Amino acid sequence: MDMGFVKKWFKWSQIVLAMLMVQMFATGLQLLSRVILGQGTFIFALMAYRHVVAALCVAPLAFFFERKNPKKLSWTVWLWLFINSLIGITSAMSLYYYGLRDTTATYATNYLNLIPIVTFVLSTVTRIEKLNLHTRAGKIKTLGATLSVAGALTTSLYKGKALHLVHHSFNNTVNVKEVHENYVIGTLMLVGSCISYATWFIVQVKLMKIFPFRYTATMLACIIASLQSAAIGLCLDRRKAVWRLGWNLQLITILYSGALATAATFCLLTWAISKKGATYPSMFNPLTLIFVALLEAVILGQAIRVGTLIGMVLIAAGLYSYLCGRTKELEILAQLKVDNAENPISANAEPAGLQLTAIVMPSVSPDVEKAVGRK
Repeated sequence: MDMGFVKKWFKWSQIVLAMLMVQMFATGLQLLSRVILGQGTFIFALMAYRHVVAALCVAPLAFFFERKNPKKLSWTVWLWLFINSLIGITSAMSLYYYGLRDTTATYATNYLNLIPIVTFVLSTVTRIEKLNLHTRAGKIKTLGATLSVAGALTTSLYKGKALHLVHHSFNNTVNVKEVHENYVIGTLMLVGSCISYATWFIVQVKLMKIFPFRYTATMLACIIASLQSAAIGLCLDRRKAVWRLGWNLQLITILYSGALATAATFCLLTWAISKKGATYPSMFNPLTLIFVALLEAVILGQAIRVGTLIGMVLIAAGLYSYLCGRTKELEILAQLKVDNAENPISANAEPAGLQLTAIVMPSVSPDVEKAVGRK
């Protein structure tokens, strides 16, 4: 057997395994979060604690990789860090948690795959990004956006027959309480979360322009988000009972989200992006949806609706179509750089996102980066 082929296959398998681990971390957090929210966990207390753990886990990375880089924390940087935390963590994540609480893990995860599409639509409406329908890449991206929106509408408006994969669940084992599902309110919360994340990507590009230290920015954003969540939470509920931590599933979820779903995920994503480019991790996102749907049905006994399955397929197809179009745009931009006798753009020049949530977040498109950078 050719040793060159074996070496190439081994490197490829390492990256794929890393991305599968990222998706499994995200899946675990989705299910753990759904369970503890069903047990009555106060959302802002959960967010305040989990981001303290996340900051502590990311701090060694910031020290190891960026300690020698000079950092100027001006008032402008602090302002953008505050805005970044407020929009991308405090607002987006709290809305997502409320949506998750009022629906199901599978239903909520569907909307996470819509974030790159919402970013594209928002950027187009605000004229930061152009449709470019005269190009093949623009047509593919638009097709992807259309399919994803159709999938979201199908998931939201059409329920269909309930499919039970198993007749026995472990609800009694994990002590999951029956939660009254309110899909109208939950869907509105999830849509709001998508819009917040889409806005966050635009803000994030600006932050990276003036403070290009990802690990330090992530650590500081987590600290700020924790303070914001605590302040909002104390305004809503000051009872000691909702803020008290015990040796229970809530504590496990907090530690899990900080150590695995934030720090470990961030390292794996950064490494994969350096090897394969910024669009590569997003291609694995639909796997989280599949894993969550299967495990939620088996462990929590949650029925899968036909409408949800159809929506999953449409959203996944739309996401892959959109990513295909964006990859072609990157290739065109790189070729233009070569033609102009300048340094070619590498695939990983595109910002990958601060990955502050537990879910693999898609990156901003090149047009968004250029447009924001001009401002």
